[in-house]
Amino acid sequence: MAIAITGIMLSCNESKGPEGNRSGKDPNEIIGKADPSIAQGRMTAEVLYRFGRIGSVSVSPDRSRILYQVTYVSISRNKTNSELFIMNSDGSEKKQLTITHTQEYNAQWIEDGRKIAFLSDETGTPQIWTVNPDGKGMTQITDQKEGIEGFIISPDGKKVLFIRNVQSGKKPGERYDDLPQASGRVVDDLMYKHWDRWVESVPHPFVADLAGNKLANIKDLMEGEPYEAPMAPFGGIEQLAWSPDSRIIAYTSRKKTGREYARSTNSDIFFYDLESGETRNMTEGMMGYDVNPQFSPDGRYLAWQSMERDGCESDKNRLFVMELVSGKKTYVTENFDYNTDAFAWNSDNKTLYMLSPVEGTTQLYAADITTKEITSLTKGMHDYTSVAPGDGTLIAGRQSLSQPTEIYSVDLATGEATNLSQENSGLLDNLTMGRVEERWIKTTDGKQMLTWVVYPPDFDPAKQYPALLYCQGGPQSMVSQFWSYRWNLQMMAAHGYIVVAPNRRGLPGFGQEWLEQISGDYGGQNMKDYLAAIDAVAQEPFVDENRLGCTGASYGGFSVYWLAGHHEGRFKAFLSHAGIFNLEAQYLETEEMWFANWDMGGSYWDKGNVTAQRTYANSPHRFVDKWDTPIMITHGELDYRILASQGMMAFNAAQLRNIPSRMLIFPDENHWISKPQNGVLFQREFFRWFDRWLKEPAEAEPKE
Repeated sequence: MAIAITGIMLSCNESKGPEGNRSGKDPNEIIGKADPSIAQGRMTAEVLYRFGRIGSVSVSPDRSRILYQVTYVSISRNKTNSELFIMNSDGSEKKQLTITHTQEYNAQWIEDGRKIAFLSDETGTPQIWTVNPDGKGMTQITDQKEGIEGFIISPDGKKVLFIRNVQSGKKPGERYDDLPQASGRVVDDLMYKHWDRWVESVPHPFVADLAGNKLANIKDLMEGEPYEAPMAPFGGIEQLAWSPDSRIIAYTSRKKTGREYARSTNSDIFFYDLESGETRNMTEGMMGYDVNPQFSPDGRYLAWQSMERDGCESDKNRLFVMELVSGKKTYVTENFDYNTDAFAWNSDNKTLYMLSPVEGTTQLYAADITTKEITSLTKGMHDYTSVAPGDGTLIAGRQSLSQPTEIYSVDLATGEATNLSQENSGLLDNLTMGRVEERWIKTTDGKQMLTWVVYPPDFDPAKQYPALLYCQGGPQSMVSQFWSYRWNLQMMAAHGYIVVAPNRRGLPGFGQEWLEQISGDYGGQNMKDYLAAIDAVAQEPFVDENRLGCTGASYGGFSVYWLAGHHEGRFKAFLSHAGIFNLEAQYLETEEMWFANWDMGGSYWDKGNVTAQRTYANSPHRFVDKWDTPIMITHGELDYRILASQGMMAFNAAQLRNIPSRMLIFPDENHWISKPQNGVLFQREFFRWFDRWLKEPAEAEPKE
């Protein structure tokens, strides 16, 4: 195996030059030929794909070392590879553990820090491997034909809990022996597809004994059940947990199928007792999402994230704790009007560290499980993305609009943060980022709305610039200090645009009232919020109000379509990715009906439902007669959340109305664009489109 090296190899980029990563490989092999824009200090798609993407972070049991994953991109190979690194908790002595062209991930400390276990797909399917922290003794310990999707070694080191897909239902060739090559799918119920796949298998949790370098006595904890655990498509190993005594396995499942599954978000936390083989529902009667169980270090408590209402996937994400002996449940964040995005136990068994989105940033907090007191630990223009207790500190991922994720050590007393990983320092040192400004803009109903404004790196207030209004998706997803490899606001600014990114109605981080206002009000107040933001910034003397553009994806794409019929001449160009164009069609095309029922208000044929009828009356397709502005549409054909037919309908409508329009369709992408060359193509077409309509002739390419 390529990763079975006998020592530690430091990268050719350890000096952190312009290539900026420590992959251990020839930088040109990973990221293509040198981009001249780096020397000019400009962010481009090619530069964006040079950044090392830090993934999972794990602190050793003695808190002295940090194990982490970094993913690198090769545009020329059109693929990614992930590598494992280790460093001391102060950021010193960084070492690279793996050097491959494949994926190494799900890394964790085992045997009290004497070994590291991880997944690698080097052999074609993901298998568990182990290695010493010095890089020696690389050993494959599983050889499962179906592969392993995620795993956790038990605290006593004797067993492994892992995820594997099992077949769901019969295929035509299994029902009719004489039709072994038949490809048709027979569908009798809803949820026959989900996100970007047809539901022909579901993930199940398995447990097995670790017998030397092999698995023995493999058992499916949900054998014969048609349900999924963890929950597809986004749930992973974080939805399962071992008790500290290695006797109980906690797992997350929504034990529903078909129409019932499509209409409900009611998942629960289940306990599986390894001695008795019994399964108990620990959150029965709690009707929304209950996910991500974590036992306290002493095993006395269980903490998890919980939503209250069935069918509301964007309900407040609450932090709950259960005392296991008594069964008493405590709503820890009851007096805190914000979500809990992630959490980790402190060793004192009474404090939980958590991530919460507050006013356009994501910060670290400490929660006392007895008093329910929530203490703010950090402030500033950044987003924390992960948290784990360190040696008197917190070890946390952190990013901003101007920096991809790095690993930080956070002082618990002062909140001061130190960048430990420095993965992308060399690249960032060669780039000039635009200034990010926090503005509070008055909305049409007299409220204050946080809007991020990003300026071009070479901003000159004596000049006039075109501006782009960025419309967020979700719809309930905060416009925070996020770093994106597609909707990168700094890259838009680097191309000479002032970017306006409002936290309009319907986003978390500003209290539940602000978040929930959007449900049943598509095309309502949040659209007025968008216009209030762009109108306020367009009044600045350095913004050319005759060169305004508008873009967004998903609900942001819906927003683009809706604004195209209501903008009253404000914008000169639009671009929508994966947007909803026809709400009536969307109701019947999408798979997760709980979302459509909650946010749209119900079905369009329910004539007595005032909320639903208001929603469908505001569908963008009803206002195509008012479209008068160039529009570009992009979509992926593997998108089963919002079908590509939505984009095709919008493009056809624009074409039939003789409106300048362009469509970019990806046959191999879903709701996102994940393949490197497709990502670069998207960015090139994005700027080719807006430059054509928003820049002066001397700045833009000739019109076609």
